[in-house]
Amino acid sequence: MGLFRLPLLVAVLAAPLAAQGAEVTVHVAPIDDMKAVVASVEPAHQLVARARIGGTVTTLKAREGDTVAAGAELAVVADQKLFLQMQAIDQRIRSQQAQRDKAKADYDRAQELLRRGVSTKVMADQAKTALDVAERNLSAIQSDRSVIEQQAAEGSVKAPGPGRILTVPVSIGRVVMPGETIATLAEDNYILRLQLPERHARFMRAGDRVELAERGANTGAGAGKEGKVRIVYPEIQGGRVIADVDVKGLDNYFVGERARVYVSTGKRNAILAPKAAVYRRAGVDFVKLADGAEVVVQTGDAHGDAVEILSGLHDGDVVTTP
Repeated sequence: MGLFRLPLLVAVLAAPLAAQGAEVTVHVAPIDDMKAVVASVEPAHQLVARARIGGTVTTLKAREGDTVAAGAELAVVADQKLFLQMQAIDQRIRSQQAQRDKAKADYDRAQELLRRGVSTKVMADQAKTALDVAERNLSAIQSDRSVIEQQAAEGSVKAPGPGRILTVPVSIGRVVMPGETIATLAEDNYILRLQLPERHARFMRAGDRVELAERGANTGAGAGKEGKVRIVYPEIQGGRVIADVDVKGLDNYFVGERARVYVSTGKRNAILAPKAAVYRRAGVDFVKLADGAEVVVQTGDAHGDAVEILSGLHDGDVVTTP
């Protein structure tokens, strides 16, 4: 029984080896003509936190590089004039409260005299009118104080949205004007902004696929991440077409960092061979043909499991995987 199992085991082990030596016929086929351009990492939207009142920066919590939530306090701008106005209006409120208390006492006294019959209805009405005027004046002054409180509260500069702080152009003790920038923020959504030569404008469309080379590496297409064109701007600036590209995983990049991007600028004919069929010896790439001959080849960019053959092979050649 064991003698019959041995040939079967040999056949099972030899099957993968036979698959590795498969023959593949290469042909000329159209592929995307990928051109390398330089793109920069930009936030999809840039937010600006501005001072709503003029004054002196007394507190500064914003620092470049920090990630903040929407509504987080970045700085406090204080106006000394508001503090003085608040003191003055508090004195007016105390004075008006005293007048209101006196008017209330006069009204109560007039009501009591009227009840006893030693006063007239006119005098009671006059006292009631004086009390109403005093209470309304007090309410008006308190409203003025609320306005000043709101102005002082607007000295708190808050983040208009979540994001990462890019710049803080102010410092503690600096005098700022209303509307002056306190900090700029980048939303947690980054895109690649690329510029194409004008001659490639007709090839770029929204939704096109682009390839991003590995960070900091001078590699060819097919070696990094993929993205899609979000928008192609209709205006040509300086002879270049501007386009935004969505790529996942840009949150760890620096804003303004430059990256190599490969975009399709049309189709061209090329010979593609399986990567497994190309092997290197002594720094030279070789391909073995079906007849056993070794051919020196020059390779180009990778396209999935295949690699472009620039020279050494012809349409219809049969190659084998070593």
